[in-house]
Amino acid sequence: MDMARPLVVVASLVAVMWVVELLDLLPGTDLDRFGIQPRTLRGLFGIPVAPFLHSGFGHLLANTIPFLVLGIAIALGGIGRFVKVCLIVGAISGLGTWLFATGGTVHLGASGLVFGFLTYLVTRGVFARNLAWLLGGLLALFVYGGILWGLLPRPGASFSGHLFGAIGGVVAAWVLHRRSDGSDDAAL
Repeated sequence: MDMARPLVVVASLVAVMWVVELLDLLPGTDLDRFGIQPRTLRGLFGIPVAPFLHSGFGHLLANTIPFLVLGIAIALGGIGRFVKVCLIVGAISGLGTWLFATGGTVHLGASGLVFGFLTYLVTRGVFARNLAWLLGGLLALFVYGGILWGLLPRPGASFSGHLFGAIGGVVAAWVLHRRSDGSDDAAL
């Protein structure tokens, strides 16, 4: 298996996040205004772009390492699968935030994807009835499970983005790995 390709794809997305944050430093530039603004027409535009926007380098750095590690873990299973997980998680996280977050706020950052990546990795083994994936998901939970505290509301963090990202990861695992043939031969 070519392991370089998944690394390049995921690292390229992170590189775009860093370039966008650098551009946001230019005088007169406020790219963060393009984040998700709940229940506004303009805010819908934020759904696909919010993961690339961050409220500073601390915020970006906090998302970079888990995005890389968890994203590569998913992309190793196939770039197509990684793209599908990103689309499902991003759509659910973004739409959930747009529908349910507090009005008059702007939500941005890749943490919705990070939460979705984690819950995808944790739950895909259950839906696929794959012991190796289940053990891998438990390892991911052991290493990154602490981020699940972000599911609790706190000032300055997009609780809704985290929550709906986590839900999106479970939905992605269900959509991509549910067994519909009724057989139990691969059961845990």
